[in-house]
Amino acid sequence: MLVNAGLGVVFALGIAFTAYMLIRSWGGAYWLFTTAVAVVMCGLALLRRRSAWPAAAGVAVAAGAVGVSMAAELPQEPSPMAALALAVLVGSSLRALPGRSAAAVAAGGAAVIALAWFSGPTSSTASLALATVMVAGALVLGPLLRAFAPAR
Repeated sequence: MLVNAGLGVVFALGIAFTAYMLIRSWGGAYWLFTTAVAVVMCGLALLRRRSAWPAAAGVAVAAGAVGVSMAAELPQEPSPMAALALAVLVGSSLRALPGRSAAAVAAGGAAVIALAWFSGPTSSTASLALATVMVAGALVLGPLLRAFAPAR
């Protein structure tokens, strides 16, 4: 519970900072879509212990956000907080879900990052590189945490 509280604070501060930076750089209402996606993704990450559905929904939301941001010429998705939420969902799935479900979520997370890289010119390669590192870290840490978890 304490981990979720800390994660919630990090998510809230990160979402607020990202929205502020988008307002300053892109202007207009571009920040609304990115903020909405991040809020949904972070909410799903906070629900991750309930079952497999938050992880599956998170992968679907992230994939949809990448497609919409590309089609509507919005800021690149996944944003840093959406990517952190995706990494939390992927890592948690690999740690706790049954093998097939965990593999499906991991493949979906990797596919979202690949889709983002191949979606055309990026508005922020640094942001996408950060997302890649976070999800790759989840792909490594999730199974390690599973291997060293106490027997259930």
